[in-house]
Amino acid sequence: MSEQKKVVVIGGGITGLSTAYYLQKEAKEHNLPYSVELLEGSNRLGGMIHTENREGFTIERGPDSLLARKPSVFRLIDEVGLSKDLVSVSTGKSYVLANEKLHEIPSGSYMGIPVQVRPFVFSTLFSPIGKLRAAGDFIKPKSKPQGDQSLGHFFRNRLGDEVVENLIEPLLSGIYSGDIDNLSLMATFPNFYQIEQKYGGIVRGLQKTVPKPANKQGNKKPSPFRTLQGGLGSLVEAVADSLNEGSVHLETRVSSIEKKADGYDLKLQNGEEVHADSVVITTPHASAQSMLSQYSFMDSFKDMPATSVANVAMAFDQSAIQQDINGSGFLVSRNSDYRITACTWTHKKWPHTTPEGKALLRAYVGKPSDQGAVDLSDEEIADLVLKDLNKTMNITQEPEFSVVTRWRDSRAQYTVGHKDRLKQIKADLVDELPGVYLAGASYEGLGIPDCIDQGEEAVEHVLDYLKQS
Repeated sequence: MSEQKKVVVIGGGITGLSTAYYLQKEAKEHNLPYSVELLEGSNRLGGMIHTENREGFTIERGPDSLLARKPSVFRLIDEVGLSKDLVSVSTGKSYVLANEKLHEIPSGSYMGIPVQVRPFVFSTLFSPIGKLRAAGDFIKPKSKPQGDQSLGHFFRNRLGDEVVENLIEPLLSGIYSGDIDNLSLMATFPNFYQIEQKYGGIVRGLQKTVPKPANKQGNKKPSPFRTLQGGLGSLVEAVADSLNEGSVHLETRVSSIEKKADGYDLKLQNGEEVHADSVVITTPHASAQSMLSQYSFMDSFKDMPATSVANVAMAFDQSAIQQDINGSGFLVSRNSDYRITACTWTHKKWPHTTPEGKALLRAYVGKPSDQGAVDLSDEEIADLVLKDLNKTMNITQEPEFSVVTRWRDSRAQYTVGHKDRLKQIKADLVDELPGVYLAGASYEGLGIPDCIDQGEEAVEHVLDYLKQS
């Protein structure tokens, strides 16, 4: 029997959990002499996935949905026995709040980009001049080949400011909680650049590449979003329950990682040490840099920004909402004089989360230009949200209860050049710290499936390294 080797996964969010899960699975299935431990600095697992059950409501304090076209999360859900609990969005209508009105997002758009011309032409979201400018995408020549650029620059050049600010920016900023004029195109949506280069324009390219839904006999287009009956926290619990007994350690924070002749010593904040043959760091970039602060190649993470966001879930009696709307929620155009950035009508989007006769709303604050909103008290956040919601919804009663959640410095900003910087850091890790890997929302995608993808990739790297060492 070969000598036992230890892999330590740092961070107990979905990236760390999936990394530990797949490493332990490989070790069991192939009888590999590897032990796997997961160290989490806080007192709970899941990272930004956090489901709270209260008075019959299922409240997501972090993400609330999964994108159906990304398979890795559904594969994991199946493996831990939760496929039977998958739920689809109940209503497909979404809106944008612009010019003091709610406008339905035009059907046939892809990530805010018009693919079908007719719904776009008849949309009330854009002025005639804005529509004419967007049509310029059909006649403008493709841009000259280049490295990276901002999302904002790319889309403004192709479609004009109005379409960007009223639709594309609210959608993409909702994902990344950042300023699209600073976010990297190549680190977020390189496919749009590739489509433009190949087909000469974004709309024309999407018309040729986005599959048309099979819409037989007038059936409505299936929703691209799913969740779990018990909330996304049930996935965290199921994966954690599948890990080897005793392999998860909460309130165990790593302060530094030191290279040794036979692997790595992880110094913990409580003064203890853990030895590892290989390490996967799934924490945010600032924590990763702190653990490896003696290595100058990690210094670029010091300059990598992260934004803070907060959300407030509010439970009401259904009678309190005099002007309810049939849809899943709305995004807010950044040109609007609102402090909220979006609102989900959770009782419409996910009816299973809300008791009969009740309503559940979830609103978000903390746009890049209004980070101070996150630091307000719970009462102040709830008040500003109600004030903004009442401009469109006419809510006549105070909420039965509110749940405010702050995620400080939680949204890593993939600014222009991010991909190249990360590529260099990973190359330096291979050279100077072989067997140490980065994975997680700060690096190559911050959605739940993206994090699981990175965890699976880290597993492959660890297995290859351990076989060779």
